[in-house]
Amino acid sequence: MTFPTHNLKNKSVIIRLEAIDKIYGSGDTSVYALDKVDLVINQGEYCSIMGASGSGKSTAMNIIGCLDRPTTGRYYFNSVDVSGLTDDELATIRNRQIGFVFQQFHLLPQMTALENVMLPMVYANVDYAERRDRAVYALEQVGLGKRLHNKPNQLSGGQQQRVAIARSIVNNPLLLLADEPTGALDSHTTQEVLNIFEQLHNTGITVIMVTHEPEVARQTNRIIWFKDGRVVYPRLTPEEMLTVAVARPQN
Repeated sequence: MTFPTHNLKNKSVIIRLEAIDKIYGSGDTSVYALDKVDLVINQGEYCSIMGASGSGKSTAMNIIGCLDRPTTGRYYFNSVDVSGLTDDELATIRNRQIGFVFQQFHLLPQMTALENVMLPMVYANVDYAERRDRAVYALEQVGLGKRLHNKPNQLSGGQQQRVAIARSIVNNPLLLLADEPTGALDSHTTQEVLNIFEQLHNTGITVIMVTHEPEVARQTNRIIWFKDGRVVYPRLTPEEMLTVAVARPQN
């Protein structure tokens, strides 16, 4: 497989979270989903975000993906302070610079694989001929060149996830966010999907994956561990996961 290559020279900070709080409720009933989170991720990194349920990992991913806003703090994406951008400006960033892959594939059942992959380019105002060419290319890169005209119910779970990955990369994003992308897959298919993420990372794209599975996280290069809305381990290596007591991190 070959993917478009991103410029790996002069790697820069692509994500910077500064003192990010995300608070739900108010007064005595307020809950800190994120509490003074500082985090820096460089262009081209391959990271996983881990933590128990309620640790803040999904909230952090939603903010990184411009799907939600912090209550306080600053978020810089590709050197732009996105904290105060309008909803339309955030939507443009999501469409053109960030790709999303979820546990549930979110494919439109009435559309073919090709049509599902073409959809993000409609919102990016790409003309039809280019949309089709780019969608075919993306599907070929994930091994589905012969499944262009199959609808989701004619595809296996692994194939549907590969369609979702093709859709996420068709606009050549700077950042790929994957939320439990292997949670609905068997072990063999999980490895196939992880191999695709590894190849994407090798092209220079920044990949961040939320997972609760240590064996999945260990295939990334950096593990970020959340607990109680805070980052307790910002930069674990796969080897360190085997020796650090991540279940009881030291505060």
